[in-house]
Amino acid sequence: MTPAPDAAAQYFSAIAAALRGLEIFMRDDRSPLYRHGIVAKVVAEYIARLEISFSCWKNRLGFMETFRISKAESGFPVFQNLLELENDRRQAEQRLANIPAADDLRAEMADFILRRKEFPLALQKSMAERLYLEAVQAGDIFGPFTLAKTVKVSVNPKTGRPFYLVHWAAFDGTANLPLIYMVTIEDSSEAMRRQLVTRDGKLNDKVDIPLPVDGLLNPELAHRFDDFTEKNSAYTLSPTTIATNLDKDFETLHPTQLRRVVLGPFYSAGITEHNSAVSDVLSKVRKPENAWLLTWTVQEVYSKGERAGRKGLWSKEKDAQEFYINTDDLEAARQGVSSYEKHALIPHEAYQALYAAGEAQKIFLGYKVHILSKGQVISDV
Repeated sequence: MTPAPDAAAQYFSAIAAALRGLEIFMRDDRSPLYRHGIVAKVVAEYIARLEISFSCWKNRLGFMETFRISKAESGFPVFQNLLELENDRRQAEQRLANIPAADDLRAEMADFILRRKEFPLALQKSMAERLYLEAVQAGDIFGPFTLAKTVKVSVNPKTGRPFYLVHWAAFDGTANLPLIYMVTIEDSSEAMRRQLVTRDGKLNDKVDIPLPVDGLLNPELAHRFDDFTEKNSAYTLSPTTIATNLDKDFETLHPTQLRRVVLGPFYSAGITEHNSAVSDVLSKVRKPENAWLLTWTVQEVYSKGERAGRKGLWSKEKDAQEFYINTDDLEAARQGVSSYEKHALIPHEAYQALYAAGEAQKIFLGYKVHILSKGQVISDV
């Protein structure tokens, strides 16, 4: 669906407010969501990328009328928008060379208005395109796939192996959902162990590691790891499947924990249609900028131990992780995870409307609810 002009303005206003609220929540040290600040920091980085992308899409409507969202499912833009954004980023320099400078355009627009007593629509579109391309060129957008970064290095005292915390992101083209991945990986390669681990089993502080490092810290496996993550980031793959594939595909890499953050669905009054009860109540919210609801899910799978591989004369089997699936929880078993958390962020006015309509308890069943009010997020409602 391509929103009508008024609906587009409402949608961009609502998603901008939702992402700002989510960023406030992630950056708050008192946030009950995460026990490790680095996780919230990583997620906040990708939220910032999404904010830049939405700002660019909003500018793009100034000269292009095509912008489609998945109104019946995720509430996020469809995948084609991300491909176009990425393509425009690559062509930005070439296209900007063919558009007059911003100051020249402003002067032309002023002259046009004075001489013709009407608004210069063509010049306005050229200005909008220039501002859009400059923003795309300068910003870190949320693309179809964002390559991995290593953000932490340490040593597991039990195994004596160095381990890395690595993150990357993808936008699923079928579900139209932003996905953020974080994985803790032990590295048993002899070269990295010699370089990073001292004789007493500590991280070698003489090795300068300028974190964050682009890609996997192990240079011999970095390109293969990038290929793996790009091919194994689909929403249809469970976190356990991804972790198991990683464990099998790399002889010296041992994933001990994988976390996936699924952003969405996003609900906006009068635009999205994926929950009639939510839509009906949100349509009654007085201020359109407060008529939205953002949900997200945090999925986690961790290894409960390592099974020793068989080493024979003619064959060798690597040590394998045994990932824990919580089969006592039907939803955890369905998702293929050790644990999961479902969260919802909603403006105070919209929450009051849902509560007054008697829908809050049903809609937020199983969710941790966070209310955005006056620039602050109130949790544990």
